[in-house]
Amino acid sequence: MKQLYFGDCLDILKDMYAKYPQGFIDLIYIDPPFNSKRNYNILFEDVDMTDTKAQREAFADTWSNVSYKDELLLLADLNFDLYEFLRILDKINISKSSVAYLTTMAVRIHYMHEVLKETGSFYLHCDPNMSHYLKLICDLIFGKVNLRNEIIWCYYGPGSPKMKQFNRKHDIILWYSKGKQWTFNVDDVRFPHSEKTKQNYKPGLIGSGFKEADHKIHKLGKVPEDWWSDIAIAARSMKERLGYPTQKPIKLMERIIKASSNEGDLVADFFCGCGTTIAAANKLGRNWIGADISHLAIKLILNRLTDPLQEAGKKKFLKDIEIDGFPKDIDSAKQLAKSDELLEKKSKHGAFDFQHWVVEFLLGGIRNPKDVADGGWDGYITFLKNNKEKGRVLIEVKSGNANVTNMRQFVDVINKEEADIGVFVCFAEQVTKPMELRAKEAGKYKGYKFDRIQILTIEDMLDDREIRMPGGVDASTFKQSVNDVRPEDKPPEMF
Repeated sequence: MKQLYFGDCLDILKDMYAKYPQGFIDLIYIDPPFNSKRNYNILFEDVDMTDTKAQREAFADTWSNVSYKDELLLLADLNFDLYEFLRILDKINISKSSVAYLTTMAVRIHYMHEVLKETGSFYLHCDPNMSHYLKLICDLIFGKVNLRNEIIWCYYGPGSPKMKQFNRKHDIILWYSKGKQWTFNVDDVRFPHSEKTKQNYKPGLIGSGFKEADHKIHKLGKVPEDWWSDIAIAARSMKERLGYPTQKPIKLMERIIKASSNEGDLVADFFCGCGTTIAAANKLGRNWIGADISHLAIKLILNRLTDPLQEAGKKKFLKDIEIDGFPKDIDSAKQLAKSDELLEKKSKHGAFDFQHWVVEFLLGGIRNPKDVADGGWDGYITFLKNNKEKGRVLIEVKSGNANVTNMRQFVDVINKEEADIGVFVCFAEQVTKPMELRAKEAGKYKGYKFDRIQILTIEDMLDDREIRMPGGVDASTFKQSVNDVRPEDKPPEMF
């Protein structure tokens, strides 16, 4: 199983539990938002081609003071002790935002516990801001006796010259087993002893209690303590860094996956972000499930897994995985477009989900920072003109009716914005001869045989047709992955 889900993991987990009430996942790792009350942004090439970078919010690590009430009531039927604990927190001097965060996490962790196998393991990555509360929640769900380790991941980094406290440079990873039996591949996570220890641990130098079996085990290396200072934070590895705000190093995930699962096991991450868990699981020959509420994250994960592949290998891999939550065919694409139209009639600004799917997922572009109505543009892509200069492709997406007036307006926008190429996106049935004629009248892109104004239908994109531009896409939402995450023992074009 290799599957990505776009959507709220609570809905996904409820569906999974309904199908597999006995549990079916071997290992769950999550690195959810920490309730830091920060807005996390990703950086990408600015549409104005200035030296500055544009920002796009990846997620806001803030929590509603109202919406959690429904989930708190849900817990009353699922785990009454957990409900009582959170209800008491809600009455004392703890911020409503914190209670909202803890309630949101508690419901989801409850269902994660349910979908684990009896021999499964659960890892929760958090920081000292909420770790003490989350540990109590996990005790109430998994049972305190099933806490296997509280792991401290230590890393390094600069602090502020005006700091009046010690530099905060560690995260906490809580590891719980579901039951009394669990996987721990101790030999897979050993690392070499120091040279001094190696010298002191030789036959003949150790007392009469020394056994040859002890020497063989010692040669395998040292078992890590529950504090890890040997894995650098991802930001220090520019080769690994993808631009996602809370990215963790792949070596961290490899250690957890090697320790608590076996080849062929199913590993899941329900807050998968840029997909480090998925990349590590794939590389280590595990099956995997990834879920995230951001479609940008799903797009990034697909890029991360396929960027190192040749075209044939990329197409094969994409056929082997399932993506749930996005349109899979033209009928579901039309349904998404229709939903947008209904929402736009009710709301001044509309939902724009269809536009986001087209611009950021299908085309790998950047959404216009300001959602606009007809007569503007919905997204853009940059490309290399030459070694020094970049060009712009502006994208207009029509979810409803499209006509020659829309095309004329878009051509005017391309000229006004001095963009290099314009791409008009709609359904095939909406394309008319006058629209095609107006696009052709804009001429070819200078020095090339393709049109400056291109009509690209949803049907085209579902059939893998792409925008025609010089040099290909250069600055998409995220930096390309350069790490190959194919299983190490598989042939080059296979996953």
